[in-house]
Formats: sequence, structure tokens, C-alpha cells
Amino acid sequence: MDRRSFIKQAGLATAGAAAASTLATPALASGKRKLTMVTTWPRGFAGVWDAAEHFAKNVLDMSDGALEIDVKAAGELVGAFEVFDAVSSGQADMYHGADYYFLGQHPAFAFFTSVPFGMTAPEMLIWYNQMGGHELHNKLASDFGLKSFLAGNTGAQAGGWFRKEINTPDDLKGLKFRMPGLGGKVLSKLGVSVQNIPGGEVYQALSTGAIDGTEWIGPWADEKAGFQQIAKYLYNPGFHEPGAALSVATNSGVFEELPASQQRMIEIAAGETHIWSYSQFLGQNADALQRLINNDGVQTRVFSDEIYAAFGTATKEVMAENMGDPLYKEISDHYNDALSKISGWRSIADIAYLERRDAFLKG
Repeated sequence: MDRRSFIKQAGLATAGAAAASTLATPALASGKRKLTMVTTWPRGFAGVWDAAEHFAKNVLDMSDGALEIDVKAAGELVGAFEVFDAVSSGQADMYHGADYYFLGQHPAFAFFTSVPFGMTAPEMLIWYNQMGGHELHNKLASDFGLKSFLAGNTGAQAGGWFRKEINTPDDLKGLKFRMPGLGGKVLSKLGVSVQNIPGGEVYQALSTGAIDGTEWIGPWADEKAGFQQIAKYLYNPGFHEPGAALSVATNSGVFEELPASQQRMIEIAAGETHIWSYSQFLGQNADALQRLINNDGVQTRVFSDEIYAAFGTATKEVMAENMGDPLYKEISDHYNDALSKISGWRSIADIAYLERRDAFLKG
């Protein structure tokens, strides 16, 4: 199968025509350059917007102002799910987003955000930085004229917000639930009517009843979004995003025009943002969870073993569906081999330690 067959040519043409008159092109004056970065995030959204801004500030600071990145929120120049086409077609210079929004371009992009029962944030860092994950990311991205880097991580995400308790797999059937990526495809196999809605539209959809429940990120970001005002059951653990990464992708032509020093700045800025973002989410979640429980009456729940088993069975079906595509299979096999190796050590190192530490703290 031709890897580029996943590009929607009509979508590219439409995005290019619509954006040509509004999107800024790289500006070069007095030795300074400005790049336009479109994002999948609403302006000011907790954590994800912070990561985009933090990345831009890193680049500006490291370049002593010579390379400025103008960060645009979803909808300001193009819609949240249009950023990939805008950058791929050269109508914008960069995007910051979650690559699993772009499964229509190629399903293997899911591996560079998160896949069900996949890597945690630390495991993702190991695979990406030390075991060839980044090289595979760029092998995939290069088919679409992109140069990609990870630039953020939410950590393990919550299982989602529900208006009612979910006790068995049958309770999921017929629910209208927002979940993107391969996790959404898993829920579809369990009878859920899955909605892929941009982050900025989720609250309205939940408040009007257009959806019955949603996942977003975790206690802090979800509290800021206001979901606790509508749904009172917060389920954990999530199966779908155990360590969701965010990405920066630059149009490859634009990236290659930059001097080597500025290319390196983008790479370093993205890497630092990845760690900074992960620590921000983890640092905020504990206090936010207590506020949700104590101030908003949120009730935390744990998915039953029966439900988790259903998640697992459906996940195996979903993960096998695209194995006929050579690049998807290459990335999937590489990812799973790395996960097996990494988890083998972690199970007798930090995971075993955490179990004993928890026992010590409780004792």
C-alpha cells in the first residue's frame, strides 16, 4: 500500500486555498525570522497550550530573538484538525498538536501520541530517544513533508467522565463518548458511539447532551475545562493513553532553510518542553483531584476487571487492523519490541520499588 495514499488530496487543496490568503509565510528581515505555528489547542487550555507557548519561548530565548514562533490557537487561522494539512502543504510553517488526531493521513501516527495498553511517558522517552523511535517518527513524517519532534507529554490519562456509573461492558453500549485515536476505535468495538471532537468543543458538547461522556487529560486540565460541572463520575485508570505525547512538526522545506544552529534549537526546545510539560501535568494533578472530590462532589471510580478485559480484547483487534501496511507494521513491531524490553527491566526495578514504597508509606 502506498504510504501517501492516506493523504486526503481534496483536503489539502481546500486547506491550501482557504489558508493562502491568511496564513503568514516565513518572514526574514534584519537577520530575524518569524515562523507561524498553528495548533490543535484552544488558546489558554491548561497544559497543552502551555506546552506550545513554552516551546516557542525556548526557541526565541535560545536564538536571542533571531527566530520567533508566532503561536496560533485552533480556529484562529485553521481548525484544530486542519493543522497537519496546513503545514504539510506549506501554508503554515509548524504545528503543535497530538499526532493521533491524524490517523486519516496514516494510522501509524498513533504511536507518536499513545496507543491502548502502550507505553507510559518514561517508556516513550526511552523508545523515542534511545531505541530509534524518533527516527521512525521522521520516516513517517517525511512522506508528508514534515520534520517532527516530541514536545510535551500529559502522563497517564484518566479513563473519562461519565454521568452514570459504568459497571459492566454492557453499560458502555450506546453511549456517545468523545475519545480520539485508536482508543476511540476500541470503544467503537464495544458498542460506543465514538465522537472525535476538538478540545475546545468538548465542554459544549457535554453540556448540551451531544455526548454522554468524555475523556480529556486528567484532573488538572479537566478541572480547568469544567467537566466536573456536568459529569460527576471520573473513572480510572484509562487504557487508551498511558503516556500521551505531544508533537511539534515543521514543514521540511522550511526546516531545511534554517541554519543548522536554529534547527538544533528547535530540537532542543522540543526535548526540554517534553520534560517540562510532563512535570507540569504531574505536579498539578494531585491537588486538582482533591479539589474535584472535596469541592465539586466528584466521585472517583475504577473500571472493573470485566470492563478492562473487554478493553484488552478489543485492543488486540484494533491493533491488528492496519498490519497490512508495511510502515505501520514496521513501527508497530519496533514499538512493541521496545516496550517488551523496557518493561522487562522496569518490572524488577522501579515498578517493584513503587509497590514496596507504597507499602512502606502506608505502614
